[in-house]
Amino acid sequence: MSFKALGLNQELLNAISEQGYTTPTPVQKQAIPHILQGKDVLAGAQTGTGKTAGFTLPLLQRLMENYDPHQKPRRIRALVLVPTRELAAQVFESIKTYGKHLPFVTEVIIGGASINTQIRQLQRGCDIVVATTGRLCDHVNERHANLKNVEILVLDEADRMLDMGFLPDIKRIIGNLPKQRQNLLFSATYSAPIKALAAQILQNPVAVEVAKPNITSENVSELVYPIAKENKRALLSYLIGSNNWQQVLVFVRTKHGADRLEKQLIMDGIRSAALHGDKSQGARTKALDYFKNGKVSVLVATDIAARGLDIDTLPHVVNYDLPQVPEDYIHRIGRTGRAGASGAAISLVSEEEAHLLGDIEKLLKRHLPQVADTGYEPVSLNTLAPAPKKKPVQKEAVKKDFRHSKPAEKKGYVARNQAPGSKPKAQGARSRSR
Repeated sequence: MSFKALGLNQELLNAISEQGYTTPTPVQKQAIPHILQGKDVLAGAQTGTGKTAGFTLPLLQRLMENYDPHQKPRRIRALVLVPTRELAAQVFESIKTYGKHLPFVTEVIIGGASINTQIRQLQRGCDIVVATTGRLCDHVNERHANLKNVEILVLDEADRMLDMGFLPDIKRIIGNLPKQRQNLLFSATYSAPIKALAAQILQNPVAVEVAKPNITSENVSELVYPIAKENKRALLSYLIGSNNWQQVLVFVRTKHGADRLEKQLIMDGIRSAALHGDKSQGARTKALDYFKNGKVSVLVATDIAARGLDIDTLPHVVNYDLPQVPEDYIHRIGRTGRAGASGAAISLVSEEEAHLLGDIEKLLKRHLPQVADTGYEPVSLNTLAPAPKKKPVQKEAVKKDFRHSKPAEKKGYVARNQAPGSKPKAQGARSRSR
């Protein structure tokens, strides 16, 4: 099947051809015709299967059907909500790429960027907004963004938005949208919370599911290295150096851990950069550009890079720390093995993380192969062991402050504003010192 057979117009077909694409992916084949018909769609598919183009292409064509070139200022007619700034940038680029022959104006509304610049952009008017929920809520609350003309709402990576606690923001935004609109919900996983959210916002949706839930790409080889926590960094440096890996995405659990590992790898002579939520938007963009352009070999990132980070032929992903949420494992290793290319996913697992490995294997319904000899002291991983109990936080003894006890005279204490031997002031009497 060709893109033309899906019913796309010539401007979009030209843009697709210029990108070198000839055949739509399975999710595009199934979703695009339904979206062009104006139906609500609930789509679940693995990462790297073309979901972004699956809603971008028909969205652009739907907006062209009622396009008014004389409308001044432009009204927001399509809204795409995403969980992270990096995914917002990717969706924005996709809209620019496929809409290059169309007259639409698209703006990105994200945290970490100048809010005054965004206000000016919204005041000038635009047709499409790609936004993270928090910053968009700020603009809506201050009446900088008018969402009363939105015709199409897209929730991209909706499961990640729920994981990150954005449901209240989503509901607040939806409350400012017109009731008559088309809704598209795209998600890498097809979980029960996603179905519950879909039931709230979608009207008689068409379900599109091109792969079984919670499976990884067949193009990705997976391997577990049982290793003591204190030996992880040395093993990672050895694997990168001895195998001459030129592009490695390394996932860690915390922002502090990302900065620490970046510095350690640089000390080992490995060109590295860190990417996490505490960095400014400029620093995040710079780190990602350096990684894509080969100026650094290793990008150490938290889970903000697990979704929407689209890097052509990324060969290696390393889980330096296993994720707390097993579904995030799927998204992490989904950064490699994309668009038919092969990739490798390696997990460095300490004894303390064995229960997390067990959760991942339970989700995948299979065991991940383990390396028998890592070159370091052997570590046994009991994946059936329960998670280690956290030590209770001991509260410091609170010292009682008697200075504010009432009434002071009953306990033998003198009020601070009362001289020794003086009579207490009558209740309600005013002090002249005031």
